[in-house]
Amino acid sequence: MANSDNDKLDKFASILEKFGLDIITKMGQTNLKINMLTDKIDELSKATLDIKSLAPQLNNVIENQKILEEELDLIRSLIQRSDISFHSKEVENEEIERDTSATDKKQAIIDQFSILENYIEDNDDPQPIVESLGAIKEDIFVFTGGHRILYEIGQFASKLNGLKTLPDEMRENLKEKITFWINKLSVKG
Repeated sequence: MANSDNDKLDKFASILEKFGLDIITKMGQTNLKINMLTDKIDELSKATLDIKSLAPQLNNVIENQKILEEELDLIRSLIQRSDISFHSKEVENEEIERDTSATDKKQAIIDQFSILENYIEDNDDPQPIVESLGAIKEDIFVFTGGHRILYEIGQFASKLNGLKTLPDEMRENLKEKITFWINKLSVKG
């Protein structure tokens, strides 16, 4: 009987050993799968970060595409309008009346600049210069609807404002600027 108990015990130990080995094998396989899944989650996380970092660039591309499409639509409509106007016989025979008041206004502004330049030659009081520049600036705005020399005139008037006398250096600089402004204004219109 001791032999049969020993055999039973050996069989039980063998079964237990096999069961233990199966559990260890299954745990190893599970651990391997967990490690693989963890690596895939890390890769997915990195890919998600990469995709999220591309979102602002993609938004810029989409915005730029919309701007380009709007510009292309504008160009198309302008081409279509010009094509219609070029082929229209009414437009070919129609004369365009020229509004001479714009030329008169430009000449009046240039005359104001000339008067200011003559004033600068003989006078040192900057306050009338500031007032004259303000009036010229307003006339230029009315004439052009906005011009970049308006900012320069305003800056120069600000420099002069509050001075008691007109320094020689500023006098020469203002003469040069007046010539520059007249040239810029002559190009307009």
